[in-house]
Amino acid sequence: MKSRHFLFMAMLFSIIALLTGCVPGDGAKNAQDLAGFFSGVWHGWIAPISLILGLFSDNIRLYEVYNTGWWYDFGFYIAVISGFGGISLFRRKKRK
Repeated sequence: MKSRHFLFMAMLFSIIALLTGCVPGDGAKNAQDLAGFFSGVWHGWIAPISLILGLFSDNIRLYEVYNTGWWYDFGFYIAVISGFGGISLFRRKKRK
């Protein structure tokens, strides 16, 4: 049982470390290297994590400042909406 708990904690820590490795505003993007559509999708998916980390660090932002404009916005909002189940193509019908 202890090894299962340890494995779960190790996996959880690894996932959190991977997700926080490329949050918006971490300094990876600049005026010459702009964030595009796929960066917007990624930042939209990890937006809740970025929001929590932004409370503890002034360097972490919810939204990348150096972006390509409309395409970044489109990817960001598509990911935020789909992350909460807003664009599900197949929905299960409730049975009575």
